[in-house]
Amino acid sequence: MTTETLYSAPITNRDATPSVANNAGVSGGLLRQSVAFLEVAAKTAASYYHMLTIPSNATGIELIFACDDLGTTATVDVGLFDTTANGGVVVDADFFASAIDCNAAALAPFPIQHESAVYGLQDIEKPLWEALGLSADSLVDYDVVITSVGAIDQAGTMNLSVRYAV
Repeated sequence: MTTETLYSAPITNRDATPSVANNAGVSGGLLRQSVAFLEVAAKTAASYYHMLTIPSNATGIELIFACDDLGTTATVDVGLFDTTANGGVVVDADFFASAIDCNAAALAPFPIQHESAVYGLQDIEKPLWEALGLSADSLVDYDVVITSVGAIDQAGTMNLSVRYAV
């Protein structure tokens, strides 16, 4: 077996001649955090829980999810919607996570940003707009929304926190 030496994009950019500027998240931009929780009642599937807002230029996104046991059929997706001011339509309902099982027991906080593999490991250095496949920054905010896929048949708490750089 051979050895190798690899350089991440930030190091490659730094060492280039001339050097290439890294985006804010890669080179140590301003770190932001937002935390939200909701007390949810027993509801049928396809309920929407608008939790947090994240800008289109966010990079290094980390989402942490936790919840109580929400009943026997509760599963949720976590994705992106346009904000209410921008029409509130679905951008990608399971961009971060799909079919998280909230029905076996309470879930301790755990990272979910790559659970669905839509926002892949290779996207962590990209601004959100690029990870969404857009050709330019949309210059808008997006809501991070939890969608109940299976019915939430027991009241409880859902918690979501996000960290990102701009």
